[in-house]
Amino acid sequence: MRTREQKAQLIEELTQKLSEYEVIYIVDILGLNAQITSDLRRACYGSDVKLQVVKNTMLQQAMDQSNKEFGELREVLKGNSALMLSNVGNQPAKIIKNFRKKSKKPVLKGAWIEESVYVGDNQLDTLVSIKSKEELLGELIGLLQSPAKNVISALKSGGGKIAGILKTLSEKSE
Repeated sequence: MRTREQKAQLIEELTQKLSEYEVIYIVDILGLNAQITSDLRRACYGSDVKLQVVKNTMLQQAMDQSNKEFGELREVLKGNSALMLSNVGNQPAKIIKNFRKKSKKPVLKGAWIEESVYVGDNQLDTLVSIKSKEELLGELIGLLQSPAKNVISALKSGGGKIAGILKTLSEKSE
């Protein structure tokens, strides 16, 4: 049995973790055997996702003490709960989806991703398709570079023509 001080310390640590991460998944891993649980932990570690089994009451108190609005996510705190913490929105969802190929667990109870709340296992495909900030920035830069590349390639391909047109125009103005 834990003392009141130990519980307070655990809640404080959980509150700190909730504040640190922009991506918080709550999953049910009850019933996974030791080998599959170990594989899940290894996959999480390899993808820079923290996996931690938590007591619902302590997680509830940590949510209350955090600076984030978890809304409907509080309603999923029933039964067995584990946290998957990440800084990449779709990474935990990808891990869950991959594990579901060989097991019925983990089951997604809910997720909080940069202020958006997703409740229920039916949200898994949506969460897998969420793009990270880096992916979105890469796409945006690609889109912005595209018109410039088109103009440059057009200038290069018709280089002789444009030079001829400019020369002709300058000669006419003289």
